[in-house]
Formats: sequence, C-alpha cells, structure tokens
Amino acid sequence: MSKNYQTEVAKRFTIYNSLFLDLPFNDIYRTGTLLPILSSKCHEGYVQGKTPKEIIGQFFSELMLDHSEKERHTLLFQMVQYVERQVVLFDSIEDAAFEKVNDLKGKGTITALLARVDNDKKKEALIEKLRTFSVRLTLTAHPTQFYPGNVLGIITDLESAIRGNDLGNVNLLLQQLGKTGFINKEKPTPYGEAISLIWFLENVFYHSISDILIRLLNMLDIPVHTWENTGLLSVGFWPGGDRDGNPFVTHDITEQVADRLQKSILKCFYRDVRKVRRRLTFKNVEPILLNVEKGIYSTLFENSKVYPNKEVLLDELLEARDAIIQHHDGLFLEHLDEFILKVKIFGFHFANMDIRQDSRKHDALWEEIIQIDGGNEAKEAFVRSSEEEKIAKVLSFDKLPDLDAIQDNFHQEMLKSFDAIAYVQENNGVEGLHRYIISNAQSAFHVLEVFHLAKLTLGKGKEELILDILPLFETIDDLAKAPEIMEQLYQNEAYRKHLERRGAKQTIMLGFSDGTKDGGYIRANWSILMAKEQLTKISRLYEISVVFFDGRGGPPARGGGNMHNFYASLGQHVENEEIQVTIQGQTISANYGKQVSCTYNLEQLLSAGLENHLYPSQEKNLLADQRALIDQMADVSYQAYKSFKNHPQFIPYLEHVTPLKYFGQVNIGSRPLKRGKDEGLKFEDLRAIPFVGSWAQMKQNIPGFFGVGTALEALKEAGKFDQTKRLYQDSLFFRSLLGNSMQSLAKSFYPATAYLKDNPNYGALWQIMHKEYKKSIQMLLEVSGMDVLLQDNPVSRESIAIREKIVLPLITIQQYAIQSMLDEGKEDPVLQKLILRTMFGIINAARNAA
Repeated sequence: MSKNYQTEVAKRFTIYNSLFLDLPFNDIYRTGTLLPILSSKCHEGYVQGKTPKEIIGQFFSELMLDHSEKERHTLLFQMVQYVERQVVLFDSIEDAAFEKVNDLKGKGTITALLARVDNDKKKEALIEKLRTFSVRLTLTAHPTQFYPGNVLGIITDLESAIRGNDLGNVNLLLQQLGKTGFINKEKPTPYGEAISLIWFLENVFYHSISDILIRLLNMLDIPVHTWENTGLLSVGFWPGGDRDGNPFVTHDITEQVADRLQKSILKCFYRDVRKVRRRLTFKNVEPILLNVEKGIYSTLFENSKVYPNKEVLLDELLEARDAIIQHHDGLFLEHLDEFILKVKIFGFHFANMDIRQDSRKHDALWEEIIQIDGGNEAKEAFVRSSEEEKIAKVLSFDKLPDLDAIQDNFHQEMLKSFDAIAYVQENNGVEGLHRYIISNAQSAFHVLEVFHLAKLTLGKGKEELILDILPLFETIDDLAKAPEIMEQLYQNEAYRKHLERRGAKQTIMLGFSDGTKDGGYIRANWSILMAKEQLTKISRLYEISVVFFDGRGGPPARGGGNMHNFYASLGQHVENEEIQVTIQGQTISANYGKQVSCTYNLEQLLSAGLENHLYPSQEKNLLADQRALIDQMADVSYQAYKSFKNHPQFIPYLEHVTPLKYFGQVNIGSRPLKRGKDEGLKFEDLRAIPFVGSWAQMKQNIPGFFGVGTALEALKEAGKFDQTKRLYQDSLFFRSLLGNSMQSLAKSFYPATAYLKDNPNYGALWQIMHKEYKKSIQMLLEVSGMDVLLQDNPVSRESIAIREKIVLPLITIQQYAIQSMLDEGKEDPVLQKLILRTMFGIINAARNAA
C-alpha cells in the first residue's frame, strides 16, 4: 500500500500543486514562487540551528530587502492563505485515493471477518452476537474543524474531480477555493454547529450504515425483513444537547435541533421512497407507496403530521409488502425491504441526542431548591452535611418549587431541559433523546440528584422514568473511585428499581480528555482500562449489564488514534456488549467525511468488537506480570507528568507563549474557552480541546507522549526491558498504546521552538519537554525494534511527513510572531493576527490534533 500511496497521493499532489501558480489572482505567482524558497529556508535553517526570527529575517533580507515591514507581513499573510489551500488540495487527493491505499476487503472489514468466520465455522456464533451487539459513534459539539461549510463543499467536489482525473474541473475548483474565505466572520451558534454535522448524517452516515447492515445480512443469508437489531450501527449527536460549560445551549435549541434532525431524515426517506416507487408500479402496491410519498411530503413541507411517528409509516409500508407477496410473487421486494430497514434504523430521530451538564451546576440548583423550601439555614446545613445526608434530603422531595420561584435564570433553564427531553421523546420517539450525562461525576450523590430531578419533572405521575443517567468519570481520582460509586448506586433501592425498569442496563461514560490532562498519557489510558475491568466486575456481581461510552475525540492525546486497535485489544475482563465512542472536528471529516472512508472505518470498529468476542486470546488478556509492568510505567509517567505540570512556569507558558488564548477568537465553536467565569487561567477549568490544541500548534504534543520515555527508561534501569519488549510483542493493548504515542511524536517538531531554551522565563520548561521528547523517541524505537517511528504503518508515516512539510512555513511564521513578541515584551496586533491565521492551516493539516 505504501507504493500505491506514493503514486496515488504524493506524486499526484506534486502535479496538481503546480496548478496553483496559474490561478488568476493578484500576487499568486509571486507568492507561489517564493513559498518553496521559504520552505527550503525553513528546512535548512532548522538543520543549522537557526531560530524562526532568523529564518524569516534572512528570507526578507535576501528577497525583500527594499520592502517595508508592512509589505513583508502582507507576503506572509498571502503565504498562509496559499498553504491553507495546499492543505485542502492534499486532503482532497488523499480522500480520492482512499480505496487505493486502503484494502477495502482486508483486515478489519466485514468481508475479511466473514471469510474468517466461515473458515472457522463460527457463523452461528457471529449471528448470535450480532443480535445484541451495537456500535454507536457520537458526533460531539466540540469543534476543531476550521473549514467553514462552503469550503467543505468545495473539498467534496474537488475530491470527486480528482477521482475522475477531471483536470479542467480541478482547475476551476482551485480558482473557487482561491476566492473563498476560510474564516468564519462570526462564532457559529449551537444550532449552526448542529446543521454542519447533520450534513454528514444526510450525505454519509445514512448511506454507509444502511449499506453495511444490508450487505452483512445478505452475506449471512439473513432475510433483511426479519432482522430486529436495527441499532447494530447508530449515530449519537451532542450538538443542541451538550450544555456542559456552554450557556448558549438552551432547551429551545435542543428542541430546534431535534426538529431539524427529523426534517433531515424525512428528506432522506422522501428521496428513497420515490426511487422505490419507480420499480413498484404494480396494482395494489403503487397506490400505497404514492400515499406514503405524499404523506412524507406533507409531514415535511406542509406542517401536516400525516406520520406522527415511524410506526404509522411502517404500518403502511408493511401493507405494501404484503401486497407485493400476495399479488406479484415478491417482484422487487428487496427494494422495499431495504427501505423498510432504513426506516427502522433511523426512525423519526435520525441520531440519538444526549443532554450533558456539569455536576457542579446540579449541586447549585439543589442548593437553591433547598433554600426556597427551608431558607438560608436549611441550605447551609445541606452544604455542610455528609453525602448520605444529602442523598436522603434530595430524595425526600416529592415536588419541586414552581418555576417562577427559582431566581437563577440558569437554574430555570436547567429544569426546562427536562421539558425539552419530553418534547423530543414525544415528537421524535424515545430513541431521539433518552440519556442525561453528568460531567465531573464524583459521587453517587451526583447521579442521584439528577435522577430525582428527572423523576420530579420528566417522570412526574409516571411509573417508569424513560431516561438513562450516565455518570462521566474523567480525572484519575474519579476513575479510581468509579467502582465504589457505582456499587453505592446499585445498592440504592430507588435507583436499583429504576435500572430494573430500564432493562438492568447501566451506561457509564469514561473520558480520556480530562484524564490525559489530569494524569498524563499512560496513566489516563491505564486508569481507564482498570476502571472498566473493575466496573465490569462490580456490575456483573449485581447482575447489571454495563455499557462503556468512551469520550475519545480524535487525537491520540485524547484517546483517539487507531481506535479499532484499541477496541480489538480489550480482554474478557471488560464488558463487550456495545462500543460507544465520541468523535469530533477534523476526525469526522477525515475518517467519516466520505461514504467510502465512513464505511471502512465503521466496519473496522464493528469488526474489532465482534472479533474481540469471537476470538478471545491471551494477547488480549494481560497477565499479572504484564499488568505489573504497565502499572509501574503508569506510576513513573504520572509522577513525571505531575512534576512537569506543577512547574511554576507551566500555566504561564500555556497562557503567554502558546496560542491558547487565540482559540477563543477563531470562531469555530459556540463554546467558551473554559468553564467558569473567573478571570485568569485555572487549569481545572481549561477545556481539553484548547489544552491539547495549544500543544499541537507549538508542535510539542505534550499530552500525547509526556512520561512515556521516562517510564520506559525506568523499566530498563530496573532490568525489566526484555520483559517490556516481550509485552510489546504479546499485548495488542500495549502496542496500541505506544503506537498512538508514536503518532503524537511523529507530529512534533521541536526545532521550531528551540529558541525558547535560552528564554529566561521558559527555558527550563522547554528543556524538560525536549529531553522527554528525545527520550520517548529513543525508548519507543528500542522497545518496538523499529528504526523509525510508525515503521509498521508506512502510509500513516508518509501522510504525516508530507503534511508536516506542507505546513512547515506556517509553523515557522507562527513561531516568528510568538518569538518576536516575547523578545519585544509586548503584544503586536499584526503579529497576533498572523498567529491567528496560521492556526487554521496547522490544525487542518494534522487532521486529528485537538
């Protein structure tokens, strides 16, 4: 595949890149001609140990000696724009070559899995597992995608033109790209974010999910109309429901997004039923389908609820099905069956929305409720009381105060969110929204206070509360306490009865983001695996089926990277009924933005979960001595990371050197930069995306590797390195863990910030980072037996190398601006704007950097 990559991507990029020089724009020739010179100067300069200021300064003195500072900076801005478009071109070329550089029938695909299952006579076991298994990919409201919608549209068309070798159209689209702005003038609203992601639902996921399921059933000789597990593949959806730290998400927004999701799926159904009707032109059948077509149209465009829910629509479709069998010998029945399956899969909800809120907000709401009920003394006594007393107090309420009695507008809004849940369930079906996620969950009380709020609002007067409460455990301490917290909940009589009514199933969310931010790369990953094992054990003890929902994002630093390897590596000590995982930003467009890549990556996830069940192996179950090694690594790396994080210049460096503060100005998301309204930067309030993204901008990628080298070195010094090498060979989990860290290191470039080693304030901090960076590379190569990072994944290695080469001028320009302001000791509006503009290309090129 590496040879294919060179032919289909690398060489093709060289050819198409030359088209930029012919674009009819002012200064494009000068910019395009000078950019390769700057790129070469950057490469040579860093080899010679020059700083970004020296590299840019030499470039100016040799090629723009008589130009003013304003003219020089204008050229830099033009180069930034030029490189941004080169990144888009490269993305499009890579997407167009997807099926040529990936084996669509190879390892991890449905085709390969079924061939293996047939050979091993495990077909019945596979079918049995498929009846209960599911994969849910949740699109989050965490935007790191810097392309506005109009640019995404051009990318889609450009990819098609490249795929068809349509040089004329490629040229026209590059011209359009040159005249299209890459920056949102205003921050998107939460509703706008939802619209952007719904595009992927309509144009990609709707087709890929149904295609995979239909192909799978056909290959297993299972009649499509008999299949009941229509949730085998589904999409979760956070925009419009994720309130955590986002004051702009209101109950109205939740309802509007749910309405838009329904309109979007009905549009898909409308298009499909028209196609089906073109074949089913028979007596007794066509009139029914014509009625269906008109009914969907009326529901969509005429505000006439002909179909209030999917069941009414399915009744008519099944009537048509009976007529085909009875009167027409089943002719073209498969067309209708496939459409019926789509209606069953996507319902009237399209995607499963979630509500999410921080536990501290619920605490404050209950304090106000108790104050209204019993005055200030009651509130103060409640705040001082033990957890058991708090639980008893909250559960003693049989009704809530009138909404008008609540003084805090935000608390009113929180209560209205339960009305929004009822609205969505009524209009889109229960599948539309039936989960409430509690961020920063640190106790059983944090779950029970939401549970009782839901009972007194959504469940008022009803025997059953149709809502699942999901605690989200993220920090190292919270992950360690999670099993104890869940046991306390399982023992609580009210909550236990609720779980029994909900099928004795508990979903628990585990977040890599704050875990990595809190404890470093290895400690976070290891803590999550151990938490899963203990939670599985305790849940099985109480006869509860536990499902794990992983907040993985996209980059390795947040648990991303090669996700299918991660899921394939989970042993028998982790419950494996479902795979649920979040995905965001560029990772959505990069891995799931086209039907071919979406289908491939969904199949990889599905196969990983199924193979883990069908083919248990010692490689997936860690032995006691292997656990001891990883545990020692986790401890050593945690101490190294904690020491680094506690360095007195750590927070000042983030705040004053990295582009952290600019993330709030790039207009890519509706969410504020940090939780809380306090002035100044508090580490605990800082969101994971700007935290990880800032390190990625600096090409330092601390959250994805820091502590790995120190931990491996400690094992070597303890005489345990041979064991560690065997662990790497024998454990898929350990290989995946280190492999994803290699990806972070491959995207790092420390020469660009080497000027900081002499900075009086930040020099010592940079030296610590750089030492760990070098040590991590050395130790990873040693333990893996590789000569270069990612030697076992040459396509990924080449892709990263080309992308890093493309953006090297941007990295240099950004660091030139940062270095200049540090040297001057003051802010400069032009240099600040230069930093802001370079962020787009750098993060887009990385595709999963934040």
